[in-house]
Amino acid sequence: MDMDTERTEATRRTRGDYVGATADELRAKTGADRVSAGVSQKVLFQRRGTITLDGDRLVLGQWYGSTDLTLRRADITAVGTRFTKLYGRFLGGLLNAGKPLILDTTTVGQVYLLIDRKEFMETTRDREWERHITAWLAAEPGR
Repeated sequence: MDMDTERTEATRRTRGDYVGATADELRAKTGADRVSAGVSQKVLFQRRGTITLDGDRLVLGQWYGSTDLTLRRADITAVGTRFTKLYGRFLGGLLNAGKPLILDTTTVGQVYLLIDRKEFMETTRDREWERHITAWLAAEPGR
């Protein structure tokens, strides 16, 4: 699903599909998992669902199976796209388009996301989402 942006008078809603994992989950992966990830990132990122930025919250749908993870502005302490020791250029592809979106949160720790990832092209919309979330964090609530 491509990024879907709806505008209404009261809110702006941005939506996409994600695969995700916490830093702790990535840290626990084996060498064999990392080799398998060369074929499919879903080996490393076993959480999947819909991400929605809607008004006063960022929602990772189905984060806990059938339950969503809802993050408010105060729950997110940092946002960025970058390669790390847990998810490097070898796994993300040689292009900068494969860098994961990383959220530092007060609720579940560090979260790695690949949003609207095209497996064959090794591209994501993570940099676009980084801009959306950064602007949302800086915005006054209720505006």
